[in-house]
This record gives sequence, C-alpha cells and structure tokens, in this order.
Amino acid sequence: MILTDFFKALGQMDDRAFRRVLFLGLGLTIALLVGLYAGWLALVDYIDDGPLTLPFVGEVTWIGSLLNWGGLGVIIVMSIFLMIPVASAITSFFLEDVADAVEAKHYPTLMPAPKVPFVEALSDTVMFFGVLIGANIAALFAYAFLPFLAVPIFFALNGYLLGREYFTIAAMRREGRVGAKAMRRKHSGEIWVAGVLMALPLTIPIMNLFIPILGAATFTHLYHRLAKTRAD
Repeated sequence: MILTDFFKALGQMDDRAFRRVLFLGLGLTIALLVGLYAGWLALVDYIDDGPLTLPFVGEVTWIGSLLNWGGLGVIIVMSIFLMIPVASAITSFFLEDVADAVEAKHYPTLMPAPKVPFVEALSDTVMFFGVLIGANIAALFAYAFLPFLAVPIFFALNGYLLGREYFTIAAMRREGRVGAKAMRRKHSGEIWVAGVLMALPLTIPIMNLFIPILGAATFTHLYHRLAKTRAD
C-alpha cells in the first residue's frame, strides 16, 4: 500500500505546483550557500586589510591567503552536508502547496483545507531543520563507535524523522495538531516504514532533491488512506 501511495505521488511530478515548490526550494538553498560564501569572502577581506597580531606570536600574514584558497573547498564541503537538510527544511515551508495539488487531483470532493498561519509554518520549519541537523550530528558519534551499524542507523533515524514530519504536515491540515499526533502514534510503524523508504533515495545525488516533494505527496496519500480506513 505504501508503494501505491508513492507511485501516485510520482505520477504527479509534472504538476505545476510540484515544479514551483521544487524550484523555490532549490533557489533558496542555493541563495543560502551563496550567502555563506559571500560572508566567507567578507571575512577574508577583513583579515587582508592588515596583518593579524597574536599574543606571543606577533604578526600573522598568511591566514588571509589560507582562508582565500580554502574558501571554495569549505563551501563545497558545506554544500555536500547541508544541501539535503537545508533543501528539506526550506521546501517543507511550501509543502502545503503540494498537499493542495494532490487533494485537488485525487480527492476533489474534499473541502479546501484551512491554511496554516505563516508564523506557525515558519516555526515548524525552523524546528524541523534544527531536529534534523541535531539528530544527524548526534548520530555521528554512533557511527564512530558502531561503524558496522552506520547504514541501518542512518536510515532508521532519518526514516523516523522524515516520516514523523511529513505525516504531521499532511494530517495536521485536516485533523489539527492534536489529531495528527494521535494518528501518528496509532500508525507509527507504517509511518516509520514509509519514512525509511523515503530516506533511501537521499543517498542518490540529484534524485535526493526531489524527495521532500515526493514525500509530501506520498504522505498526503498515506494520510487519506488511513483516514478512510478509520471511517470505514
């Protein structure tokens, strides 16, 4: 059943709303990385204005050159580690548009879902980003001590986080925050499996950038399927 939800989502990837969210997410992510690089260059210019004087060392003239040469490499490394969580977090801010498009095509008899207030959506996005980054940084210690379990830990952790976030987004539009939380607890196993299946493509370059959109659409179908089962 989960795969059916996924293939329904995949079949709608040419939807205008899907493309809009994809381009917005990618554009804002790239803008963030460019901003980080601009800040790095500003730091280099500041240091190059004059030699840095350190206690007991004296003038240090090579730091600016080192930063200048290393800046591009730092940004490349940061893009590798940050692109996916940043794109996921930024895109999650627009995922309501994806859910609206899914419901308009597959569930046209439903009344329009009430819009989530801007401040609440922004707060949820910031919280999701913080949890995603924090949990994966903490997992680095587990990878170091249990390297043979690194792959299962990565997929289990990110599957849980992604499933939790995207099901909540999908269900909260119709059930409210309390109702979405109750449904998530009741169907935690199926939601976790769906999250793991969504986390698998995160390791595939290019394809991983489409995962937030596919995830939102898939979990919208998953929510409606579970809600229908409950009604029956």
